[in-house]
Amino acid sequence: MPAFYPPLFGALLGLIIGSFLATLIVRWPEDRSVVGGRSACDTCGHPLRAWELIPVASYFLQRGKCRQCGARIASDHIATELVAGLIGGLALLVSPDIDGLAGATFGWLLLTLAVLDVKHHWLPDRLTVLLALSGLAAGLFSLEPGLPDRLIGGIAGFASLATIAAVYRMIRKRDGLGAGDPKMLGAIGCWLGWQALPLVILGASLVGILVAISWRWRGQSVSADSMLPLGSLMAVAAFPLWLLQTGSGGALY
Repeated sequence: MPAFYPPLFGALLGLIIGSFLATLIVRWPEDRSVVGGRSACDTCGHPLRAWELIPVASYFLQRGKCRQCGARIASDHIATELVAGLIGGLALLVSPDIDGLAGATFGWLLLTLAVLDVKHHWLPDRLTVLLALSGLAAGLFSLEPGLPDRLIGGIAGFASLATIAAVYRMIRKRDGLGAGDPKMLGAIGCWLGWQALPLVILGASLVGILVAISWRWRGQSVSADSMLPLGSLMAVAAFPLWLLQTGSGGALY
């Protein structure tokens, strides 16, 4: 089989899954059914036909607008599809086997949590638990890192940020971290193992600094009270670490 087949399959699968994730990201915070009912324009309710639901292609065929009412299709919808496709392609490029499919699942869950955190400052417990359980399940299939490292990673990830949040609250008399952030790091630890946790925090910190610099460059104020979505920052750091970890045969640290 040609070497480009697995990543191509991963990219195409990612585009399809990305379309579903983009819909989930829009509907879930509004308490609307994600799977029930026919897909329709969020502005006018126009039911979408099959050719209007082709990931990425439909967006360009319709010039980014609803055919019925002319309302613009949110650009973050196609961005979610494209990023999901990239995640699937990279995961199966690095590991064209079950490990790659597992890594793609890791990336798609991280993507969903990251976008929800950016848009709504919300890390749903159900999705975070699914991230953690799927990571532990991957360890049962003897995928690296091993299950003991993943279990320790889950406990250490949650406990470390929960302790920091408690100390901060005690000293500053206000919350410094969201309630979902410790759970998010614990879930990431269930995938990458405890050894990778410092790298996740380091990576998230570097991405956060870049975000703050971009805010200042655009004229936005940045202060100690500025809210940065830590869950999203950790997600951005975690998937590249999985790629490096898997590509190096688990010898990243």
